[in-house]
Amino acid sequence: MRAVIVDPPGSLRLSELPDPVAGPGEVVVRVAAAGVNRADVAQRQGKYPPPPGAPGHPGLEVSGWISALGPDVQGWRVGEAVCALLAGGGYAEAVAVPVGQVLPVPQGVTVEDAAALPEVTATVWSNVFTLAGLRPGELLLVHGGSSGIGTMAIQLARQVGARVAVTAGSADKLRACEALGAQLAVDYREDDFVARVREFEPAGADVVLDVVGAPYLSRNLDVLATDGRLVVIATQGGTKAELDLGAMMRKRVSLHATTLRARPAEEKAAIVASVRDHVWPLVVDGGVRPVVHERFALADAARAHEVMEASSHVGKLVLLTGAQPPAP
Repeated sequence: MRAVIVDPPGSLRLSELPDPVAGPGEVVVRVAAAGVNRADVAQRQGKYPPPPGAPGHPGLEVSGWISALGPDVQGWRVGEAVCALLAGGGYAEAVAVPVGQVLPVPQGVTVEDAAALPEVTATVWSNVFTLAGLRPGELLLVHGGSSGIGTMAIQLARQVGARVAVTAGSADKLRACEALGAQLAVDYREDDFVARVREFEPAGADVVLDVVGAPYLSRNLDVLATDGRLVVIATQGGTKAELDLGAMMRKRVSLHATTLRARPAEEKAAIVASVRDHVWPLVVDGGVRPVVHERFALADAARAHEVMEASSHVGKLVLLTGAQPPAP
């Protein structure tokens, strides 16, 4: 099969790799499309190696069709259109994946665009709703509101009756966030998001979803309401900062720092099952949709990474393999 590998370090190139084989509890997916994530860029740069046992080439989510079932796999059939959450290996024409991390392609979504769903839905649902417990009427502040994670967080929060504020870095991105349902959109290059959020809601934000990390830590504590919850899922701006424990205690703030990729398969399966129960009906109803900015051929993965690093996009970037559905 063709796959995109990191070689030499820092670069991507198309290569031939052995076809995957479905082990116990796995299926092989013939890949139609693969989502592009910042974790893939970090892996290419040598900053985020795959966890033990994961394929060495990038790719945390795919869509396509099941081409083989491993021993003891039940409830799925060869030829079924699916998307899947991976620990790696999605930039390829085929990938083996634990069956607990597989989802059906939701009705109303194309197979190719379904590749933009697994990582963002699993990340947002597990962090904003399961961990931070966002409730109807509460205010969610999303940093990087125009990203794949951000565009999904806006939509899901609005669907459950929460209010949403976002930060983003351009007028076009702010308008895109507002079109998805954000009620406050702050240009972080021009405005103080703490002041703007406090103007919008004097009590502050109930939940903050942060991808910046260290540079935003103190201001995130300032913007949080009493009993607020801060969830850090990436550290694009750095990892080390001073933390005012006194301020946290006075506000009864909870701080959660999480990642998804290296979690055990059983934890990922539980998250995926919850996504299927709670998020998939919203996608089928049309209240939540994948936001795909641009599609690239698999061989153009390096160009997709350039767009990701330039942060000029809104939503997701997707790689297409050109695969066709299996014959009936």
